[in-house]
Amino acid sequence: MTNRLTKLIITALLSTSVLALTGCASSTTTESTGQYLDDSVLTTKVKSSLIAEKNIHAGNVTVTTFKGIVQLSGFVNTPNEVLKAGEVASKVPGVVKVENDLIVK
Repeated sequence: MTNRLTKLIITALLSTSVLALTGCASSTTTESTGQYLDDSVLTTKVKSSLIAEKNIHAGNVTVTTFKGIVQLSGFVNTPNEVLKAGEVASKVPGVVKVENDLIVK
């Protein structure tokens, strides 16, 4: 009886340990709370930089950030605005990469 109880306890402890370690694993599709806040700040900084740039009509530009990767989407008036927006976004500290999906109207 004691041997069986010992095996049961060991199995339970190992199972709990494996589950605990699995919960600590990093995911490529979700963010931690800290990363989400960092990305929110980064999004705000990129949007502010785009608005401050006089050669970009940023009103129709959407900025989203996931793990430091900034995505620009929406519409601008000229191909030059597409290029300039990508340049401005890439110069913001903390931006890892810019995915420029802007479309010329």
